[in-house]
Amino acid sequence: MRDPVRPRDRESALLEHKNLKMAASAHAYVRGATARFYEWLGEKGASAIPEGPAIWICGDCHTGNMGPIADDKGRVHVQIRDFDQAVVGNPSYDLIRLGLSLATAARGSDLPGIITARMIEALMEGYEAAFPEVEDDEPQVPDTVRTVLKKAIRRDWKALARDRIENIEPSIPLGTRFWPLASGEKKALRQLFSTPALGELATQIRGRGDAGKVSVVDAAYWRKGCSSLGLLRYAVLLDVDGGTVEGEDLCLIDIKEAAAAVTPRVPGTGTPRDNALRVVQAAQHLSPALGNRMRPGVLLDKPVFVRELLPQDLKVDVEHFGRKEATRTARFLATVVGRAHSRQMDAATRAAWRKELSRNHTRNLAAPSWLWSSVIRLVAEHERAYLEHCRKYVLERDGEK
Repeated sequence: MRDPVRPRDRESALLEHKNLKMAASAHAYVRGATARFYEWLGEKGASAIPEGPAIWICGDCHTGNMGPIADDKGRVHVQIRDFDQAVVGNPSYDLIRLGLSLATAARGSDLPGIITARMIEALMEGYEAAFPEVEDDEPQVPDTVRTVLKKAIRRDWKALARDRIENIEPSIPLGTRFWPLASGEKKALRQLFSTPALGELATQIRGRGDAGKVSVVDAAYWRKGCSSLGLLRYAVLLDVDGGTVEGEDLCLIDIKEAAAAVTPRVPGTGTPRDNALRVVQAAQHLSPALGNRMRPGVLLDKPVFVRELLPQDLKVDVEHFGRKEATRTARFLATVVGRAHSRQMDAATRAAWRKELSRNHTRNLAAPSWLWSSVIRLVAEHERAYLEHCRKYVLERDGEK
């Protein structure tokens, strides 16, 4: 294990790590380039994109931001799981972002363009299947998602601990993922969990004790994610009953700074100015299973959102898949997004939005021109930018030698 990064070295270490992650593949670059995505979308003809009803959207709807999530009753759902860029906006943006993610994953899997064309068609079919009704049976889960879902259902706290903190002891091991806290951070974290709202968050899952018995066992700065690297991020291990610190008495908390979203929002629709409140409200609308386990807060004078990590919380990162799974996965993930959108609409709005989506959709690989043209243009833009990013990264690394 490498020596943990000291607090004074965080900024440069995080930038280095982000550049390395984004250089790993074109698919990884897409995940870390949300701001560029919306810049290109605005420059290259956003006016051609249909204007859907103003609802909460994910804003960063790539494949890695969806997966199994447990609710506060222990039931497992496949839903959106990241809301940093969520706003009240145009639902078309989520479709384009997901289409771009799936297309770059297909290229990384060396699949032919024919498969990408079928995936975009399946994307529209899956999304439209969520309208106008939302009370139908859950869509059939493809193998790529079923494997992760089965794994999620079987997981317990020890599996969570091994996966997230590489340790089942009541401590967070410092190393490449977890770094020492800076001066004042541990005190600020203890103060945060002394508030009733945050104490309740740690005890709401069945079988937990009273909020008044919550105490911080250990904490560390967490180097995690890609687009959010450089913001405050902490892993906190809590004891929720005040007794022996072990097993189900422990609670692993994820704290993340809420920065301003780059996603275009619909003016005058009431998106909260408080970024932490914005993230939590978006989660409650888009993915209730997770949103009901989140709280906004303030830490070190910055807005943060706080959630408990459960063993069943996993992501479906389909950077590589085969021909048979590609279209099924695209259809399923699009239906997940469609359900997140449609549950926010009344019947008339759902019907009108589906009619708008279907206007140029003949279901014979004639995907809507706005979606297909947006995805292929953005694939080309991201491929060029990805290679340029890699060139700059190599030059910087060679210059340091």
